Amino acid sequence: MNRAVIVKAKRTPIGKVNGMLKNYGPHELAAPLIKDLAEGQEEKINDVILGNAVGPGGNIARLSALEAGLPLSVPGLTLDRQCSAGLEAIRMASYFIQGGAGTCYIAGGTESVSTSPYPSRARFSPDKVGDPDMGLAAEYVAEKYAISKESQDEYARLSYERSWTAHRQGLLTDEIIPMGEYQTDEELFKQRKIEALLKRAKPIFKKSGTVTAANSCGIHDGASAVLIMEEEAARRQGLTPVLRFLDSEVAGVHPFYPGFAPVPAIQTILERNYLTIEDIDLAEINEAFSSKIAACANELSIPYEKLNVNGGALTIGHPYGASGAIMVTKLFHEVQRRKSAKYALAAIGSGGGIGVAVLFEVVSQK
Repeated sequence: MNRAVIVKAKRTPIGKVNGMLKNYGPHELAAPLIKDLAEGQEEKINDVILGNAVGPGGNIARLSALEAGLPLSVPGLTLDRQCSAGLEAIRMASYFIQGGAGTCYIAGGTESVSTSPYPSRARFSPDKVGDPDMGLAAEYVAEKYAISKESQDEYARLSYERSWTAHRQGLLTDEIIPMGEYQTDEELFKQRKIEALLKRAKPIFKKSGTVTAANSCGIHDGASAVLIMEEEAARRQGLTPVLRFLDSEVAGVHPFYPGFAPVPAIQTILERNYLTIEDIDLAEINEAFSSKIAACANELSIPYEKLNVNGGALTIGHPYGASGAIMVTKLFHEVQRRKSAKYALAAIGSGGGIGVAVLFEVVSQK
């Protein structure tokens, strides 16, 4: 079987909704990434696959590829699995390579909530099943899995501190391609007093609830993508494989509990590969809500020491269709700082109760 490896991974800085990136459409966010990732491989790229959740419709991947100046022969595929779309794009490209459909893909996601033409979210589930907003669903997860406000706030504080530490240490610089004058995540322009924010924040989705604005992610714009190649083809081009795709899984749960959906996906992927959570050196689970992270970490016994080690969406934001690719980009750069890392895992839950998990092996750099 052909082996798919990630050799490059980048993201834009993340902007607040109607903030610094408000004038960029989703294709304009993705195009600079595609151009950078494709450098030297333009004629070899089989396809560009991008996830997107909130429009404007059409084939954004093809539009982005053309905007980036790729050859007309490079097509483009846009997919929507809501918040897991960016990770699904990477998963799909990896399977295409394994199956021999091609040897070189750009995959990821892009989201411009600021320019979205849609005034409200898409339907996740029919009324007969129940179709809660994601915030209310985060409350349902907290209730069902006994996640207290204190534990949610504790994780939100940890994530915030990790994001700021990574920013100050320059760990995020390698991930980011500047957008015009912007090369830093907008939420990192000015530090807030997180303890005070957590203390005074009130429930916003349920009167007697535990989910607040301070332990939830914000709404943001941004894009992220990776260059995935067949391993031997990459080596022939003088490129260095960093993450090798091993396996993936998609799971469905009740639409009331999308935040818990990564759990069965991760459990299946570990069992199938004869691994335990102790074998995983680094894990990224999208930080849409603290209740989700705490529930998944508790159920899977994931220590926070190896989960979202440089912070995540709770601080820098969650550009829906891009977030899965942002997590993989974070893993790509972090494993290179940890020479002993062997396995890395990325997972995300999305509207409708869908969980996607992807398992990577860290390629030994001899």
